[in-house]
Amino acid sequence: MSQLTQLSHPVVQHHLAALRHVETQPAEFRRLVRRLTTLLACAATEDLALQDCTVQTPLVSMTGQQLSQRIGLVPILRAGVGMVDSFLELVPAAEVWHLGLYRDEETAQPVHYYDKLPADNPVDVAFVVDPMLATGGSAVAALTTLTNWGVTDLRLLSLIAAPEGVEEVQGRFPDVAITVCVVDECLNEQKFIVPGLGDAGDRIFNTQGSD
Repeated sequence: MSQLTQLSHPVVQHHLAALRHVETQPAEFRRLVRRLTTLLACAATEDLALQDCTVQTPLVSMTGQQLSQRIGLVPILRAGVGMVDSFLELVPAAEVWHLGLYRDEETAQPVHYYDKLPADNPVDVAFVVDPMLATGGSAVAALTTLTNWGVTDLRLLSLIAAPEGVEEVQGRFPDVAITVCVVDECLNEQKFIVPGLGDAGDRIFNTQGSD
């Protein structure tokens, strides 16, 4: 089965508690998403390939190391956009490829409505980012799209996951590394993660109660 990594760092747990709180306002919610994404990205990129490079310090010339692969960052619209900037702070040369997916509220199935992936020339490594891994439907749809593009090293980053979503991804993509802050208890009847944090997209973009 695919590797599942849950972050147990005390700082992760501290920020995760604040992220969940119903009274956390959108501006602070976005800051917390960025902080947690930075920690997730550090964990998920620890085995990326390196190559030697020459560095001239103020004193001498030396051999350093730099990332050697084309790296793609694939946010699932819309909530995944909230995770992009902090990831790019760590890997500024990453290519950003958006995938538009939303969950049909009646069927809980993903609806694919947008992507601009080229027909060829896939990246070497693709990181799919979405704050919530609930049913796993959107993640599986994104991973399927990237597999069809030709990406061979696929990784998934989410802040909070449900066991059902993890199981779905692992069953369909056993080689995909999954990195999350925490796996919660379950999905409720409406397919929301419990205890979760509500709708991540609404809380990021301040659109709660807009329906």
